[in-house]
Amino acid sequence: MDILTWLGLLSGIAIVLGAIASGSTLLDFVNLPGLMIVVFGTFAVTLIKFRWANLIYSFALAFKTAFKDQTENPFALYQQVKAVAEVVRKQGVLGLEDVPIRNAFLQRAVDLSADGHPPEFIEEVLLQDTHQTVERLQTAEKVFRGIGDSAPALGMLGTLVGLVQMLNNMAEPATIGPAMAIALLTTFYGAFIAQIIALPLADKLQQKSLDEVRNRMIVISSMLSILQGLNPRVLKDILGSYLPELIRMPDSLAEMPSPAMAETPD
Repeated sequence: MDILTWLGLLSGIAIVLGAIASGSTLLDFVNLPGLMIVVFGTFAVTLIKFRWANLIYSFALAFKTAFKDQTENPFALYQQVKAVAEVVRKQGVLGLEDVPIRNAFLQRAVDLSADGHPPEFIEEVLLQDTHQTVERLQTAEKVFRGIGDSAPALGMLGTLVGLVQMLNNMAEPATIGPAMAIALLTTFYGAFIAQIIALPLADKLQQKSLDEVRNRMIVISSMLSILQGLNPRVLKDILGSYLPELIRMPDSLAEMPSPAMAETPD
């Protein structure tokens, strides 16, 4: 579970609700016409922008990716790769068949290597897998970024509706209040959805996508180096661009097993 995502989202909602409750009741900020304009309007615009299958999958992927910390620690991944390199050096590629590996992408790379496929084929398969995964994450990011762009615009549209209704009924004072409520609250709803929910989730998906690419490139570069017969001790230098912390880390510490190696994030 990604605690920071949950903490940030719930804290943001709580701060806004607390500010509302400090000077009024929550019911004062409930306006059904305004909610309908922003929520259903944003949903309608999102349906126009994206295919239904992409929309459903993006919401599922966002919950799985943004709210669950499934990206493995790069140092733990480095330790697993180093263990694989040691096995290949001592037992050959066939020795990988019995090596327990927790990282799914590294396991696939090991399986392809153990099956005897050439390095060029392994690289092509792994790169294609990475490309498809990143593309799905980018689609999910675009969905939430699209929601973040549409919600304030629909809020402004609701504001215009409320102002028109208010100006058309200036002779009836009883209608001015509800019309003004629509005008102001729709802007509030749009900003709330965009700034508290949609855009932060889009940014988190973007960051998770970059982290996933980094880890996968660690695996791809490592496996190709291992298949070329490179010494496991050289891996730290090869992966320096992906693991800058290892460059500054003493060799004695880099040789130590990491407790995170045996654990996979929930």
